[in-house]
Amino acid sequence: MGEEEEQRSNGVDGGGRKNGTNKYAVACSIIGSIISILMGYDSGVMSGAMLFIKEDLKTNDTQLQVLAGILNVCALVGSLTAGRVSDWVGRRLTISLAACIFLAGSVLMGLAPNFATLLVGRCVAGVGVGYALMIAPVYAVEIASAEIRGSLTSLPEICISFGILIGYVANYFLAKLPLVYGWRTMLGLGALPSAALAVGVLAMPESPRWLVMQGRAEEALVVLLKVCNTTEEADVRLADIKSAAGFVEGDVAPAPPSGGKGVMKEMFLHPTPAVRRILVAALGVHFFQHLTGIEAVVLYSPRIFKAAGIATRNQILAATIGVGVTKTVFIMVAILLVDRVGRRPLYLSSLAGIIASMACLGLGLTVIERSAPHHGAPWAVALAIAAVFTFVAAFSIGVGPITWAYSSEVYPLRLRAQGASVGVAINRIMNAGVSMTFVTLYKAITIGGAFFLFAGLAVVAAAFFYFFCPETQGRALEEIEEVFSRGWRARQRQQAPSPSSVELPPVPDSKARP
Repeated sequence: MGEEEEQRSNGVDGGGRKNGTNKYAVACSIIGSIISILMGYDSGVMSGAMLFIKEDLKTNDTQLQVLAGILNVCALVGSLTAGRVSDWVGRRLTISLAACIFLAGSVLMGLAPNFATLLVGRCVAGVGVGYALMIAPVYAVEIASAEIRGSLTSLPEICISFGILIGYVANYFLAKLPLVYGWRTMLGLGALPSAALAVGVLAMPESPRWLVMQGRAEEALVVLLKVCNTTEEADVRLADIKSAAGFVEGDVAPAPPSGGKGVMKEMFLHPTPAVRRILVAALGVHFFQHLTGIEAVVLYSPRIFKAAGIATRNQILAATIGVGVTKTVFIMVAILLVDRVGRRPLYLSSLAGIIASMACLGLGLTVIERSAPHHGAPWAVALAIAAVFTFVAAFSIGVGPITWAYSSEVYPLRLRAQGASVGVAINRIMNAGVSMTFVTLYKAITIGGAFFLFAGLAVVAAAFFYFFCPETQGRALEEIEEVFSRGWRARQRQQAPSPSSVELPPVPDSKARP
């Protein structure tokens, strides 16, 4: 007892882990997540740049939809190859490669003399985005300890939001440049941080889990000693990683590195029941993330604000900055809560807010649309604008960051990189589907009807997460596969108290006197 009390007084738990945040691990996760800022910047800056591209290059709505969505189509190429590449060359070099690809795309877009060149540059940048979306959360989840994993794996999402905000701010200030330079400068600026990151990331340590998979356990221990608070914690984590990687007692190294061969066959042709449930959960959260309508709001917010009655271009761009600030602030709140509240309560609460705000946005825009031009009911205008900000806040506090954190942490080590790649591919398909069809959709069923549709899809997403996605808070990565070894009904039965465990009140003695 005295030893346990002494450990607790020193902030050490029973597993040899010292309570508290390791600053080196946080710094590594932040640097690894900076790649996501570039992806966010591209989304944010494109929302405003499209206003000027349409005017300068005389493009139509169909071309703009293709321009908006082609990045996500090309991100499929990046996301589907990034997992295998990261298993081959490592997590760190994959981040550097993503930055180099994005650099090339940004240069092409910034120098584009016509729409065709602009489209090619956006395609190249899309490949880099696919790499970034896959590798940033995987690197963070493999560096972090269980106690802070939710917060650190949410960092890519806050970086995306910060990038969106920077893009909105760039739109506002660069809009004052001559038309021919304004949108090109907006898109070309992404090259500067890409170049710095491509070189700077080489100073980061490699993922200890990847090192173990390559049979380099001694190097992995060196990294773990830096990202853990105690030697005991590093030893415990190394032992867990070795076990998950296939070591047996006395092994110096696991089986020879396969470079990720056979992973897809294990996931999709011969999955165990646990792996099958993991796939449903991890791929499902990606499938539903963009069906809530976030891409429509982020990418087409200028059109939404215009439909809501905001008239001038400067006012519209200023309102989009407000969207970016809201998104960033509430994701920071999510990072503070995710390891305290848990994934499920935060995600389901977020969806409740999304459903309510999408319904209110649909109602407000429907009333405005049916009113005389520039004579929409003031309450409907206020409701629509407030609903946009409420939706962004609700999405950012749960569905946004938890999708990436949850889908990265549930995979076993041997499947993580390529499983994350497939998840990103699905995420980009859904993103492209929404961004390339939103204008056509709202013209077909009205802009209010489009948001009512998103509200209904969010209800389906809530039901899916409730039944198929168990809680992972506080569990070591190597323990999570066990959580999925039981189905929903089995988990409910396990959580419900058995009749024998229920304490019954004492039976009164019939002979006792009152």
